[in-house]
Amino acid sequence: MEGVIAAVPTPIGTDRAPIQELFLEHCQWALDNGCDGLNVLGSTGEANSFDTNSRRTVMGWAAEGLAKDRLMVGTGTPSLQETIGLTEYADDLGYGVALVLPPYYYKPATEEGLIGWYMALHDALRARSIQIYFYNFPQMTGINIPVDLISELAERAPDRFTGIKDSSGDLDYCRSIVAANDTLRVFPSSETALESAKADGFAGCISATTNITGTMAAQVWAAGETPPADLCAEIARQRGVIAGPSLIANVKSLVATRVGDARWRAVLPPFIPLSESAGQDLRNALEGQINGQ
Repeated sequence: MEGVIAAVPTPIGTDRAPIQELFLEHCQWALDNGCDGLNVLGSTGEANSFDTNSRRTVMGWAAEGLAKDRLMVGTGTPSLQETIGLTEYADDLGYGVALVLPPYYYKPATEEGLIGWYMALHDALRARSIQIYFYNFPQMTGINIPVDLISELAERAPDRFTGIKDSSGDLDYCRSIVAANDTLRVFPSSETALESAKADGFAGCISATTNITGTMAAQVWAAGETPPADLCAEIARQRGVIAGPSLIANVKSLVATRVGDARWRAVLPPFIPLSESAGQDLRNALEGQINGQ
């Protein structure tokens, strides 16, 4: 996979269960409006606030209702066995890529321990073809996956460990992975990185805010090494408005506005939905722009 990948949100009802029709409508809309692919059940999708059955349900909806070659899915949990089960199920459904967090609960997480954990996942998958992208999100996990660890795993199992999403915001870290692993696909978590992505050797971005900025981000990606400066500046401005502690609630509020369905505003605890006034302030700050249109 490469290009603009939207980390899609997951709509929920009053029973906190995912809503199929809203989910699939937005996913298809994102694919039709600039996004090359989707990350299902990542952080934006509130994956780690759902139980395993709900995750499997959403995985099935996406695999059955969308183009599977444009999907990746989050399967990482602190439990090795649960991660194995979710990743095997993703492979059964036809997903080509699983995005896997490190085991983030017990500390300290040594390099030896992390290598052992990821290799145990690889060994359990045996001859299955699903690829693993590392998911580096130290602000959430407390673990910054070392570059040399990534290199070692990619060398041990090059057909399994093939990419990484980095949500640290550290582009130098991303560049160091590219320098150390010329075949690994590296995706920063912000579409602002697309401005220099071709020069930096990035494979694109995997971003929550491309649910809103996808059309513009696609233009920047298509422009290669010479994207329009004004377009890059507008993407950065809109991302600056949307991102922050209320990122998921913000994205869901904006999707609710596009669809005209307030159910999209609901988030799982411990998050809280945007108030009506906060949602209006957000829309005003974006000057009414939803996905740059």
